[in-house]
Parts: sequence; C-alpha cells; structure tokens
Amino acid sequence: MSEQVSILVLDDEPIVGKRLKPSLVKLGCDVEVFENPKEALKRIAEKEFDIVVTDIHMDEVDGFQIMEQVQRKSSRTKIIIITGYAMMEVARKAMEKGAFDFIAKPFTPGDLRDMIASAAKSLGVELTASYAD
Repeated sequence: MSEQVSILVLDDEPIVGKRLKPSLVKLGCDVEVFENPKEALKRIAEKEFDIVVTDIHMDEVDGFQIMEQVQRKSSRTKIIIITGYAMMEVARKAMEKGAFDFIAKPFTPGDLRDMIASAAKSLGVELTASYAD
C-alpha cells in the first residue's frame, strides 16, 4: 500500500478540474481543485502539497506566481504546468524556473495522469490503478 499523494489542481476553466479530479482520485490521490488562483494561494499557504498542477494564464494571478509561492513553501513539491499550444516558450521558461513538467492543451485526463504518476514516482511513491479512458 502506498501513501496518499496530495494534489492541487488550478485552472480557471471549470471543465479541467471537473474532468481531472475523478481520474486522479482513481489513482488513490487526495485531490483539491481550484478555479480561483487567489483561493488556491490561500490553500497553498495552509498545506504542503506533493504535486501542484497549474495553468499559466489566469486573471489576477498567473501560474508563475503560483509556482513561486509553492517553491517558497516546499522545494519537494512537483509542479506541472498546463499551457496552450501558443505558449510553448512560456512552458520552457517554467521548466527553467523549476517546474517538473508541462502539458499542452488540449490533453486527455490519461495524459496528465501519466505525468502525475511520473511526478509521484520521483517523490518515491508508485501510483497504480486499473482504469480506462
């Protein structure tokens, strides 16, 4: 039995969290979904997450600000950036700033699930579940 991986998902498009959460819960993860970056920042201040998945372009607070806050709280947390195709240069910048990986929209829950499993493995946790997309 593996320990439960805590994940924060932040995207200002409600459909992203709605589609991802069930997929990640099937892996046995504890998942919190946010659409409002300010609310997500409050939660990040309260709790150390194993993995944070964040969109880059959002109103008021962007993904880089989220990344900086997470990194100040914990150097152990893996950060996965969600970006649109037109934002690949931004994704490269995020990787230079210490993101674990990035995924371009549109993506399937399975694509992100595989990336999260890889991030969890880098933390020493194996995620396994039987699932089908």
